[in-house]
Amino acid sequence: MVTNGKGLDMNSWLLLIVAILFEVSGTTSMKLAEGFTKFWPSLMVFLCYGISFTALTLVLKTIDVSVAYAVWSGLGTAIIALIGIGWFKEPISLLKTVSLAMIIVGVVGLNFSSSH
Repeated sequence: MVTNGKGLDMNSWLLLIVAILFEVSGTTSMKLAEGFTKFWPSLMVFLCYGISFTALTLVLKTIDVSVAYAVWSGLGTAIIALIGIGWFKEPISLLKTVSLAMIIVGVVGLNFSSSH
């Protein structure tokens, strides 16, 4: 087990990042699957979410569920919103920008709370 000196398991945090990336890939695949009418993106939805949930489940062995799930869902939501804006050309507004910033601030706050 690799720790950062504060008792946090760095391997678990890396695995949480993997879970987030696969969740984001699965959600992006949902958009590309066009209601499950496209085979490969549809297959990727299930594959990516399977890997994501497996990784998240393993993470919960060492990171509190309140922190792990909030980070997983919060960062996943923020990244997907940015993909929607950048790749799928969804509109952006001041309210959307402030809301995304609040999600990121919340995730950072949870990370600080878990180290104390």
